[in-house]
Amino acid sequence: MAGRTKEEEAARIKGMKDFDLGHKCGAYLAGIDEAGRGPLAGPVYAAAVVLADDVIIEGINDSKKLSERKREELFEVIKEKAIAWNVCAVDEKRIDEINILEATYEAMRGALRGLGIKPDNALVDGNRDPGLDIRCETVVKGDSKSMSIAAASILAKVSRDRFITAVADKYPEYDFAKHKGYGTKAHREALLKYGPCEIHRKTFLKKILAGTEFESEL
Repeated sequence: MAGRTKEEEAARIKGMKDFDLGHKCGAYLAGIDEAGRGPLAGPVYAAAVVLADDVIIEGINDSKKLSERKREELFEVIKEKAIAWNVCAVDEKRIDEINILEATYEAMRGALRGLGIKPDNALVDGNRDPGLDIRCETVVKGDSKSMSIAAASILAKVSRDRFITAVADKYPEYDFAKHKGYGTKAHREALLKYGPCEIHRKTFLKKILAGTEFESEL
């Protein structure tokens, strides 16, 4: 809500809810989003969320625009208020096998399948259809336009961050808890010093490790 009045914030939230209601094609609309396409390590996550027509989640927004603390708070609120929700991860080995774009789509399809109910249609953040078996509409910057997509973005982001933080102690040399697997200078320097570990995406490291003693491990 930083920089906005209460009235402006209320209007923003109402606009996100109205967006969903305006795109709903039946009893259930699912919002779908991903987290973790860019990091050098760990799975890519996707979430699907179905919200009731009368549910308003105060403070919800694109997960990237929220503090870690606020994401954690909203994570619990979303799970409590959603009609259905599911998170699906596709690990680094599968990412290396089929590429990150296809792995992301696989995670999105898995998130949708695991809802326990079959929505009538879905809104997906981005501009490409992941190949769902229901009617799908892509929404560029959907996580700031749609309440259900924003909810999915938070579930995916928090789930991924929790995973990478949990495994950080197993690989202390990479400091995963700090950078969450993204390609920071410190992370790249650790890779050049120690090489990849088992959760690194080997296909993401070819340029970084080219010409080093670790190139043969990719």
